[in-house]
This record gives sequence, structure tokens and C-alpha cells, in this order.
Amino acid sequence: MIKKKNKICCVFNLAPHYRSAIYKLMDSELNCDFYFGDQVGTPIKLMNVDELSGYKKTVKNIFILNKKYKWQKGVAHLIFKRYKFFIIDGDTNFLSSWFIALFARILNKKVFIWMHGLKSLEELHWRSKLRIYPLYHLSHIFLMYGDYSCKIMIQKGFNPQKMYPIYNSLDYDIQLPIRQKLHKTAIYSNHFQNELPVLVYIGRIQKVKKIDLILMAMIILKQKEIHCNLVIIGDNADNLSFTRKISDSGLESNVWIYGPSYIEETTGELIYNADVCISPGNVGLTAMHCFTYGTPVITNNNFETQMPEFEVIEPGVNGDFFEEDNAWDLADKITGWIQLNDQRRESVRNSTYKVIDEKYNPHYQIEVLKKVLNSF
Repeated sequence: MIKKKNKICCVFNLAPHYRSAIYKLMDSELNCDFYFGDQVGTPIKLMNVDELSGYKKTVKNIFILNKKYKWQKGVAHLIFKRYKFFIIDGDTNFLSSWFIALFARILNKKVFIWMHGLKSLEELHWRSKLRIYPLYHLSHIFLMYGDYSCKIMIQKGFNPQKMYPIYNSLDYDIQLPIRQKLHKTAIYSNHFQNELPVLVYIGRIQKVKKIDLILMAMIILKQKEIHCNLVIIGDNADNLSFTRKISDSGLESNVWIYGPSYIEETTGELIYNADVCISPGNVGLTAMHCFTYGTPVITNNNFETQMPEFEVIEPGVNGDFFEEDNAWDLADKITGWIQLNDQRRESVRNSTYKVIDEKYNPHYQIEVLKKVLNSF
């Protein structure tokens, strides 16, 4: 049981909507005060912070030194208040976090960093070390998004006893009842007027996501007389247009630019009824969303540039990795996943559910936090 007197100060760079479920659990089951930054320079949907009884303030993130570093105005003094624990984000560009971590050591308080960690075993440039290592060494606990980075940091000499994989989560308690009601529908056969396998991309439509690679792979498959449909779901954040490529390749009747889906029941139906999700760039939360509703995921094999969620993918079991930027290899990987029989498809569906139910949910995360807090 977390002692009420040991109040926790959470200082986060932002209050993204996708983390609302874990923040609400922290609010109800831990003794937290929340301070959030106002923006980080990229458009991200925010949660309603007023839903948190422990919400204290939204502070201004100030960009300094040619916008390379940031300072959260009005959080430095929090280290001198009667908090025993501080949970902060792991963005080492926030100099205010350095200040909190440094004075926590002086004042015998504890700082936990919620972080991605290191992605590569390659030797860091000395400037990178100066930016990263001081904050890491000042902190007491690392709350890690995944196991891959933990292994790298251990090999770099960091103490494994300081590392607690906490993974990531979406709104599990809302999504689970939706998942339990899902069944096969005619949503795609009605739209495409065919019974071909369906590829899905879901997430923000950005250049970095390399969605054009999916179209290139479809053209390759078409040349091999392997036909499929594609639905693209999400906000067009970078104003990209695929019209010319779709038209030139004769795929007009096989590509559905769906746009954003804000109704979770609809999103669940779209994902559930697809054969496989393709995320050619970094995969991130897309993998969790698709696994929640039973759909395997294919993404690229460059783990050093991937988001931590790539770890949920077990090749041949619930998804696959293709050679980065190689449309031919992507086409080969797609071929295997659009030819599953019903029994195998159901087995894949259950394997994706298992990953989410066991670790990638806010209930698992809150137990990790309780374990860490109770260790002090």
C-alpha cells in the first residue's frame, strides 16, 4: 500500500490523450499531483486534464538555445516542496528535469524517469553523452517502454536493478468490451465490391510513415497476380497525396482513403476485419491498437529507429519484419499474411490479444509503479 504521506509529483512534458487511462489510474490509486507542459512542437491530441483530481497546473514549455533545449516554466521549485517521489519524462532536452534530478540527490528525494532509453549499442558521440548520461545517472529508477532498450543500457553499464519495463498502453477498459463484441462484417466487401484480402494502415498520415511503400508492394503483388485491397485510416498530418500513384498503378478500386476515425467501435471493426496491418515506417502505438483488435502487424526491421512497441511483434506468430525500405521484401511478407486459413487467422488473433492482456495495458503499468514505490 502506498503511504499517503509520500506524495508523488508527476512532471510530464505533455498530457497526450492516449495516456489518459494510465494517468487516471495513477490519480485514483496513487497519491499523485500532476504538472503538464503545454506543447512540444508537434500536433498531439491532448487529454482532458480536469478529469484528474490531482491535476495542479499546465506549465509553459519554453524553447531555448535555438529550440534544441526546453525549460518547463514553474516546475523547478517543486523539488523544494514536500514531495518524496518525482516521476518525470525521459526527454533529456528538458533542462528543468536535470534541475529536479540534481536537487533530488541533494535533498534525498527519489526521481523516476519514464523513458525510451538507448536504442543502439554503437558508441554515442561525446555531445550525446553530455546530454543523456547526466540525467540518467542522477535518477534512481528507469521506467522503460520496453525490454530492447533495457538490454542495451545494461550492456552500456547501467544497473539492471534500476530498470523496470512498464511498456505502454491505450484505453484498455474502453477497448476490451468493444473487442469482445467484434465479429466478421461486410464492411470491406460492401465498400470494395470484392472479397479480396485487406491491408490496413492506421495512424497519422506522415512522410516518415512511408505509406507509399505499401502502394509499391501492392503494385509488385499485382504483377504477380496477387491482388488485395488497402484502407488508410488517419489524419493527413503532412498533407500527403497518393492520388497520382494510385491512379497510375490502376489501384483506384483497391484503395480506400478512409480518413480519421474518432469512434472506437468503428475503428475496432475496421481493424478486426482487416487481414494485416502494414506500418512501413516506425510502428509505435499502431501495433498496440491493431493487437487490441486481433490484427497482425508488419513493420520494418531497423530496430534502432523503431518505436518501443515493435517488440510486441513475434515473426510468424503475430506479425513480421521486412527489410527497411525494400518494397519487394514487403510484398513477400504480405503474401504470407493474406493467405491464412480461418483456423490460423483465429490463432493469430488470440496471440495478439494475449500480448495486450498480459502487459500492454494500464493495469499492468499501475502494478509496476506500485512495486517501484513500495521498494523505497
